[in-house]
Amino acid sequence: MLRFYKGSILFTLVCLAMAVAYGWMQTGTASGTMSLVWIVFVLSILEVSLSFDNAVVNAAVLEDMDDVWQKRFLTWGMVIAVFGMRIVFPLAIVAIAAGLGPVEALKLSLNEPKRYEEIVSSAHVGIAGFGGAFLAMVGLSFFFDGEKEVHWIKWIEEKLAVVSNIKAAEIALLLLALYGMTFLLPEDEGMTFLVAGVLGLVTFIGVEALGTILEMRDEAQKAAGLVVRSGLGGFLYLNVLDASFSFDGVIGAFALSNNMVIIALGLSIGAMFVRSMTIMLVKKGTLSEYRYLEHGAFWAIIALAAIMLLSARFHISETITGLVGAALIGLSLWWSIRHKRKYPDAELDDAVRAD
Repeated sequence: MLRFYKGSILFTLVCLAMAVAYGWMQTGTASGTMSLVWIVFVLSILEVSLSFDNAVVNAAVLEDMDDVWQKRFLTWGMVIAVFGMRIVFPLAIVAIAAGLGPVEALKLSLNEPKRYEEIVSSAHVGIAGFGGAFLAMVGLSFFFDGEKEVHWIKWIEEKLAVVSNIKAAEIALLLLALYGMTFLLPEDEGMTFLVAGVLGLVTFIGVEALGTILEMRDEAQKAAGLVVRSGLGGFLYLNVLDASFSFDGVIGAFALSNNMVIIALGLSIGAMFVRSMTIMLVKKGTLSEYRYLEHGAFWAIIALAAIMLLSARFHISETITGLVGAALIGLSLWWSIRHKRKYPDAELDDAVRAD
């Protein structure tokens, strides 16, 4: 178990050392320094609690990718997740919203953290629409699948599998949800939310389309007896998915601090542990061993998507978001263990009915 987390533990120690040095430079006192270090630690816990489902879904996609693309996601993907989404993304929001250049946005984040927080928070409606729509499509696509034979919450999942025979039913459901939310928002915010949500939907369709094209090319290469090493579609899908998951963490971090350096350090630690969890799930084959764990993760994604969409109008604590996701995954894990004890050979035969 420890071998999967060695890198994350080392990264954590480095980040905490940086937090100590930064805290001392900013405050000049031991108490002030420890206060900043504590915020970094809490932010890392927040990120991990919000990303259990992200790790499970990442592992599910990575299992179908070849070793080369797995390594690329776990290296390059982490650079994008840690540096891009935790540092560059908030700065980009500020630069676009305030009409500033990259350098001016960076200076604003360091010298005027209060103003920086206000600008990032002001973009929350659009972020909620885009991220919520993308995540909703990820979750709905898993359950709107007529070929899915294993069901956890059978009385819902079996019906969704049947409804999936109606083409684009999940898209219609999402569009209705987006349209309904606009009635709860002021007119200008409602339009921003709706446009962002549609863009999130289009992004999902675009990534799926690219993945389908690449799969078709792979099949053609296999038929011709060529070696297939493609995983670009899955790589792009996972990075967009990671970005959508990180939205709530980045925005929610401002509840604890408006200091860009502190936020980046805390969320980066959490992102590294999510990476370690992903590697562990892939290498140990946990998803195949616990048949409902993936279902719990996708239900958690749907719950997170709903919370993100509703957050455009209502304030929902990040604690609630994290607890809902952890509870769904915990229940699915417990149900998997229960099923495994009752049907010890069930993982060898997907036709065995769930209890």
